[in-house]
Amino acid sequence: MNLLFVCLGNICRSPAAEGIMRNLFEKNDLSDKFFVDSAGTYAGHCGELPDVRMRNAAQKRNLTLTHRSRPLEEADFERFDMLIVMDDNNYAAVERLAPNREAKQKIYRMTDFCTNFDVDYVPDPYYSGHDGFEYVLDVLEDACEGLLNFVQAKKLI
Repeated sequence: MNLLFVCLGNICRSPAAEGIMRNLFEKNDLSDKFFVDSAGTYAGHCGELPDVRMRNAAQKRNLTLTHRSRPLEEADFERFDMLIVMDDNNYAAVERLAPNREAKQKIYRMTDFCTNFDVDYVPDPYYSGHDGFEYVLDVLEDACEGLLNFVQAKKLI
């Protein structure tokens, strides 16, 4: 199964979700059953590492984020089984890029998988302080756990 996490610049939320999900798969001996990546709807940070504040916050949770930012491409709809977006703006941008109705059915909201947080979107921590990055990681950890349970329950792996 191939999962793609999508946010705006691909330097905060989506690479963090990618790192958290990889970690969950490793802990559950599922790494060989998944391919995980992330992308952004904005290409302005192409080739950059995740924001240093996100890397620092993730490192405190024993997560190493090494992904290099890349833009979402139409070909991603063929490569990935699920495209998981962080907010409604990302959803709209990804939906506009979808080549057909079948591709649109692959788009999911990250927060749909939350079990402990009652939120409609994963906020962009870029303009917030340290607490904003910590909160985003909390939400993403919850959502990634829920996503893992979802794919296991649906027998998608």
